[in-house]
Amino acid sequence: MLTASDIRRMFLEFFAANGHFVEKSSPLVPQGDPSLLFTNAGMVQFKKVFLGQEQRPYKRAATSQKCLRVGGKHNDLENVGRTARHHTFFEMLGNFSFGDYFKEEAIRMAWEFLTVRLNLPKDRLYATVYRDDDDAHALWKKVAGLPEERIYRLGDKDNFWSMGDTGPCGPCSEILVDQGEEMSCGPDCGIGKCDCDRYLEVWNLVFMQYDQIAPGSRVPLPRPSIDTGMGLERITAVCQGVHSNFDIDLFQEIISHAAGLAGVAYHAGHDADTALRVIADHSRAAVFLIADGILPGNEGRGYVLRRLIRRAFRFGRLIGLTDPFLCRTTGKVVDVMGQAFPEIVSGRDFMVRAVREEEERFGVTLGKGLEILEEEIARLGASGGKTIGGEFAFKLYDTYGFPLDIIDDVAGKQGYAVDEPGFRACMKQQKERAKKAWKGSGEIDPAGLFARVLETGLRSKFVGYDATSAQSRVALLLGEDAAPRDRLVQGEGGYAVFESTPFYGESGGQAGDSGSAETMTGNADVLATSKPGPELTLHRLFVNEGELLPGQEVILEVDRETRAATARNHTCTHLLQAALRRVLGEHVKQSGSLVGPGRLRFDFTHIAALSPGEIKDVEEEVNRAILDDSPVIAKTMSQDQAIAQGAMALFGEKYGDTVRVVEVPGVSMELCGGTHLTATGQAGSFLIEAETGVAAGVRRIEAATGFNAIRRAQEQRGELREAQDMLKAAPGGLAEKIAGLLTQIKAAAKEQDALRAKLASGGGKSLLDNLADIGATKLLAAHIDGADAKALREAVDDLRSKIPSGVICLAATAADGKVSLIIAVSKDLHARFTAPALIKDVAARIGGSGGGRPDLAQAGGDNPDGVGAAFARLRELVSK
Repeated sequence: MLTASDIRRMFLEFFAANGHFVEKSSPLVPQGDPSLLFTNAGMVQFKKVFLGQEQRPYKRAATSQKCLRVGGKHNDLENVGRTARHHTFFEMLGNFSFGDYFKEEAIRMAWEFLTVRLNLPKDRLYATVYRDDDDAHALWKKVAGLPEERIYRLGDKDNFWSMGDTGPCGPCSEILVDQGEEMSCGPDCGIGKCDCDRYLEVWNLVFMQYDQIAPGSRVPLPRPSIDTGMGLERITAVCQGVHSNFDIDLFQEIISHAAGLAGVAYHAGHDADTALRVIADHSRAAVFLIADGILPGNEGRGYVLRRLIRRAFRFGRLIGLTDPFLCRTTGKVVDVMGQAFPEIVSGRDFMVRAVREEEERFGVTLGKGLEILEEEIARLGASGGKTIGGEFAFKLYDTYGFPLDIIDDVAGKQGYAVDEPGFRACMKQQKERAKKAWKGSGEIDPAGLFARVLETGLRSKFVGYDATSAQSRVALLLGEDAAPRDRLVQGEGGYAVFESTPFYGESGGQAGDSGSAETMTGNADVLATSKPGPELTLHRLFVNEGELLPGQEVILEVDRETRAATARNHTCTHLLQAALRRVLGEHVKQSGSLVGPGRLRFDFTHIAALSPGEIKDVEEEVNRAILDDSPVIAKTMSQDQAIAQGAMALFGEKYGDTVRVVEVPGVSMELCGGTHLTATGQAGSFLIEAETGVAAGVRRIEAATGFNAIRRAQEQRGELREAQDMLKAAPGGLAEKIAGLLTQIKAAAKEQDALRAKLASGGGKSLLDNLADIGATKLLAAHIDGADAKALREAVDDLRSKIPSGVICLAATAADGKVSLIIAVSKDLHARFTAPALIKDVAARIGGSGGGRPDLAQAGGDNPDGVGAAFARLRELVSK
């Protein structure tokens, strides 16, 4: 029996033998495509190649691509575990042609692989083509020998593919396998008529032959291309003769492991089977998401991972798994798939820890949340209701972290619906916040400028690793509006491409260089540089004098001081990552960075905040490497050779066959295209300024190097000296002095609390001595030394419990001469006067005013000498 691993290997070997470059799977987080939350198809990493915006050193490629579908158009989550085919994580086998071969060869290779390599019976295979695609229809007859009755013409919905409203598009052709009459849905079963599993699509061949330039308007592409996709899990099920993807070997080891943990058997009951399938699927998704740097959180991709873990955990409860278990099933996923995807092996311990912590976090609230949900369902049942309110569902989400799909699962199983529109209305504010935080992959292309420059086919050679000046030629000038210009004149801004350049274009987290450009007719400041493509640098200019013209020779000068400062920070980010991995563990991976001349910022995966001791250890590790003054060696080699030698790659970054490796021997080795020092000692010093959290499971260190670190240390020393002077502390005695002050503050607060307690209890009894009868009304007016507003309120509350009918007025004077006044009036007297009416008149005597409720009002003033007059006026008002 062919295993899934066999089929993956055979597919890649077959297409390699047919001239295809076997490209590695790109990450689940798409790079440079803010329109996608996750990679959901094999062609995603080649999108810019198909659009002509990126060149690869090959025209044919084959991949086994990691994919995840949980949101938007491909939202499969609610069906996962309940059907034979739906998954969150899956592998997509694909072969691609970038203007090389087209329909005939694509059909020939697909047919050969299925019928010869996989030995699928030819008489069970069918093909669909687009209704107008006579070429594909004829080729299926010619190449595969399919009879007319096994070729179906279908419409736009099934057999036409487009990348978007505009751009490459074309007809597609699907290959289907007949799984037998026992899989039929009934007498109307047939291709194009139903969605049952009898005629199962196994491979989709997309023929990109048009450019959609406007709705209803297509023109032929000059170089038609091929994009195909075949789900590994699905074709494995066909080859292994099973009717559910979950019954293939790739899933069965994980399902058996989960079943053993729960003490249940697979295929012994519908509910248990569903739970085991959900656990297996979501365990795979969790492993690959965490391996790609995603950790559980409340927004974006982190929230998707949190939903998956919590949904699987909830299904585990249904089969008796009450303790954390996904941390164990994720380990099994690593055992099963680690050989094909080595990146999940190296982070195994961290992955298990991250999943366990999320399980423990959710386990605390799950029981209570389920209890509340069951109570609501019982209440609805008693009242005849059938829909759980959106506001209630949102409360479960907001308070207990219940994703909506878990509420749907529980409610649906008992025959109840959920008011999802109401839920989403309550979620609107959170969604707006998430939308504001969403930045896609973080790449910026102002006004489509990058795409238009790339389309020109221009290239600029970077010569700045060993030089900060160069003589070159102006290849292209653009105005601020990105339109091509035949000159840029004094006072104008714009953009330029030079044939070669020493300017480093912003990329890889490193800021672009700045400097100057001078020709025979003018000079300009180079304000910023960007890198739209691997062989193109775009310079933003402002012309100071004269004019710049296309074709002119130009002298380019990089600002050496800012380049050196940037290099210090960049080299130190490498030293920092190495130090973090030594101090915290191998799970640490870079998840973002910003390197400029003024500072460095480094984001990395780690669950907890660093302790002061860990920060100290990391800082010392980096400074030790600086003091060692080790050489910083940059060299080029093949990517495979670099990885074999232990070089670290930034996950998700695209690298060519030949890569640049920056190494500090014995300390750090990374794939990096940035500019660096030649020896670590040139960094001078390294100082961590801040360590914070930026997202769930992602920490950030901000640091300074060289003169910036010295200046920051001097600033801190100045602040320390200023604090010492203010507190009259001797050098080295500041912490002791602060500790003593805190002890005094705590003692004073304790004394104040005791005073309040005295006033509100025992002290309150003596206040009753001030109680007098003013006609038929009881009045208590008293001045309390040392009380604040809170103490007055507490004293009034105590007195009101002892004087059921009457008026109470208490006053207190603070050390700064401010007077607090409070008046309480019992409810039975409100027909005669209220507390706000009395205090408005009375407070005028202390130079203040106030207000409040009918039964209680407060005021403040700045005339302590007027307290006696205020009491006298109150007696006068009460006597009326």
